[in-house]
Amino acid sequence: MPHDTPLISTIVGGLVLAFIFGAFAHRLRMPPLVGYLIAGVLVGPHTPGYVADQNLAPELAEIGVILLMFGVGLHFSLKDLLSVRGIAVPGAIVQIAFATLLGWGLGAFMGWSTGGSLVFGLALSVASTVVLLKALQERRLVETERGRIAVGWLIVEDLAMVLALVLIPAAASIGGEGHAPVEPLSAGLSRLFGLDLGIGGMIAMTLVKVALFVALMLVFGRKLIPWTMHRIAHTGSRELFRLGVLAIALGVAFGAAKLFGVSLALGAFFAGMVLAESELSHRAAQESLPLRDAFAVLFFVSVGMLFDPNILIDKPLPILATIFIIVIGKSVAALLIVLAFKKPLSTALTISASLGQIGEFSFILAALGVELGLLPEEGRDLILAGAIISIILNPLLFFLCDRMRPLLDGAKREDVVADPAPAAEAIAAQEEMPPEDDEVHPTALSGHSILVGYGRVGSIVGQNLKSSATPFLVIEDSDKRIGELKAQGIETLSGNAVMRETLDLANLSGARSIAIAIPNAFEACRIVEQARSVNPSILIVARAHSDAEVDELKQYGADTVIMGEREIALGMVDRLAQVHHESVPYEDGHEPDTIMPTDGPPPERE
Repeated sequence: MPHDTPLISTIVGGLVLAFIFGAFAHRLRMPPLVGYLIAGVLVGPHTPGYVADQNLAPELAEIGVILLMFGVGLHFSLKDLLSVRGIAVPGAIVQIAFATLLGWGLGAFMGWSTGGSLVFGLALSVASTVVLLKALQERRLVETERGRIAVGWLIVEDLAMVLALVLIPAAASIGGEGHAPVEPLSAGLSRLFGLDLGIGGMIAMTLVKVALFVALMLVFGRKLIPWTMHRIAHTGSRELFRLGVLAIALGVAFGAAKLFGVSLALGAFFAGMVLAESELSHRAAQESLPLRDAFAVLFFVSVGMLFDPNILIDKPLPILATIFIIVIGKSVAALLIVLAFKKPLSTALTISASLGQIGEFSFILAALGVELGLLPEEGRDLILAGAIISIILNPLLFFLCDRMRPLLDGAKREDVVADPAPAAEAIAAQEEMPPEDDEVHPTALSGHSILVGYGRVGSIVGQNLKSSATPFLVIEDSDKRIGELKAQGIETLSGNAVMRETLDLANLSGARSIAIAIPNAFEACRIVEQARSVNPSILIVARAHSDAEVDELKQYGADTVIMGEREIALGMVDRLAQVHHESVPYEDGHEPDTIMPTDGPPPERE
């Protein structure tokens, strides 16, 4: 059996180099995706040495896009999508039109045809699915209002690009600038009935097919897909369940593209969204996560493979103009649009940073434009260079937004403090004001407990803290849970506890204890490390799923680490002992700081 196959060598070469340069970039305090892009440049045809297969790499990367959008759909309900339609639909349309106009102007200035300039502008107007979603997921913003607006904006852009991919060949054929196959359904109707539907007919057919796909998913898919996953789960086979998740994600995406003409990413998104209504959605997201991350890395590698570094020397001014349109023009337009809808400045900054890059749809449009003879190859090279550089700059935009947000919040707090109104009147006025989705203020608590995460474990801890009258606050990033906590009168900070700014708002230095109830051991270790460095005397309690995680958390400074499986076993042994040995005490052989399960009320505080 030959070992030097294009598929294996492309996967191995891409992942190994991505790991090496991603780790090196992380060491230099840069985003790992910078290393992934550099790895792609090194295995591309424009640099000496090994060259990966340029046809296989983008196809592998497309699998990552499908799985990523499927995962987002699992956390994004139809209600969430409809809740942001008022800003996502008009905002995306205006932003696309503005960026396309800027790109058209640059293309016309460089002497390109009108069709080529419009294709160039459209390619610069649409953001990358992978880059935007990874940025939101790293900051745990997908379930916040900012994240919902950004994802809804992205869905509208995808729909617009699906329509553009149908219209561009038709416009090229009618305008005499090129020849391309027309939309299949309208062509079939023309042959059967002798009708020339033209561009209007093609647009109508495209919209009908998209609407038919959405209706099919909402009417039949939302019943069939959850029912199928429940049947698979009842078999008790984790292998079959994982395979079922992948089959649904990839199968629906591929079927949607072939039968209805929508993008693979959009089809996968709707598949995840209808499965989100099932209680198995959380498990499905966990099962697809490893492959999702691996193929997302291949996406960045495939982007890097397309980049020719020589263009930085040959076309410096056009590249700067292209980057200006992508990073500055689009971002400023999005910022002003969100502010026009009366959203907080922090929300506008997040949306504008999310859209300040281009990606996979841009490459598809560029390839189509060159194939039809509309866009010169120079335009494709500028689009690729703009994509690479904007993806590298995108984490910097988010970093600047994260740094600006506390300053903006601080300025608002100074305005409030400057008002000499009595404290009671200020509190009453604050309660009467409508809450803003992203306003975060520092706590006034001291000597309190900080609870990180309010899921299945955190909610039990929180209710016990509340019943024992222990002053505490919760750090949570899910809007749904934050709303429930506020309804219960529990003080909550919206954000990610990994970020130092969030812990500072929780008054970590003045707290007596912190309970880290999130299941992610990597984030928990980072929180433990920061908590111990800021407050050496604080009590740190964390959770783990293995002995290795217990050791790692204690190494970073945790005082007590609770391993869930061990506590479940001890609870079972305790109950069995009550029946078989009349509650004879037993020993577990572990450290004395292990917390025993109990069905009674929480112990009184000393």
